[in-house]
This record gives sequence, structure tokens and C-alpha cells, in this order.
Amino acid sequence: MSRLLVVVDYQNDFVDGALGFQGAEKIAPNIVKLINDFRNKGDEVVFTFDTHDVDYLNTTEGKYLPAPHCLKGSEGWQLYPEVAPLLKDAKVFEKPGFGSKELGHYIEVNNFDEIYLCGLVSDICVFSNAIIAKSSASPYAKIKVVRNATSSFDLEMQEKAFDVLKHLHIEII
Repeated sequence: MSRLLVVVDYQNDFVDGALGFQGAEKIAPNIVKLINDFRNKGDEVVFTFDTHDVDYLNTTEGKYLPAPHCLKGSEGWQLYPEVAPLLKDAKVFEKPGFGSKELGHYIEVNNFDEIYLCGLVSDICVFSNAIIAKSSASPYAKIKVVRNATSSFDLEMQEKAFDVLKHLHIEII
């Protein structure tokens, strides 16, 4: 059985930077444990990086969320320090929006049996990538979002997103 762990956008700007929120730092040990567990079992770990440039405020997202963040190469774009040493030679998908088309293609061509997602933000980017994985990239794989390794600044919205994911046969574990 082939398994994939996707660590979504666990970057400084979402933990304690431009869009950081209280509690985001608390999931770091759970993410570290997941990465180590997956690697120790010979499973694959990949990362997504929310990636914007100086023109961010002129994008559609920038008009709805006028807070420059995750500008490529900045401190805010870097992985959170507790997780950064585990990047090693893992595949990284830079994405200018919520979901990653390239990640979806990677999942599709590699035919994983189980795909786990963790990171930030649960009801936006984790949600979007879980749906890409389930709806088009690998509809027959088991898709799982690891509850104790994801979070949101809006916990009520997170629970609503989790309900939608469950309705689409994505497990919240």
C-alpha cells in the first residue's frame, strides 16, 4: 500500500507572521511526528508552499485578502522552524492560490492508496487540496485530513469545512 503525506503551507506567515493566529504553532509537534512516522515507514512526504510575489495585491486573492503574505524568498514564505529541518529533499509544490494543480497531477500519476493532509489553513488550503485529491486526482484513494495537525483562525468555519469534507467521503482523523 502506498501512502502520501501532504504538509500544506506550514509557513511562518500562517503561524506567527502576516496571517498568523493563536494556536497555529501548537500543531508543529504533531506535524513533525507525522513526517517522521511516514518516512520511517518508507512513505512519501511532500510540501506545498503558498507562494506570492510583490504583485500580490493586484491578484484576485489580494483583492479579497489585502494582506501581503508568503512573498517568495521572504522570511514569511519559509517553513516554520520546527518543521523546516524535515524538508530535506522532499518534493515541494509552490502554489499561487489555495489548491495546487501540480500536486493534483502528481497524486494522479503516482496512484497512492492513501493520502493524508495536514498543515494550514484547515478550511482554506488544506480543504482545497483535499478536494482536488478526492474529486479529480485520485477519486478511489482514501483521503484523510489529520485533525490534530491542522488548524484555522476560525474554528467554527473549520468544523463546517470538515463536515463538507466528510460528506465528500474524506475522513477527518
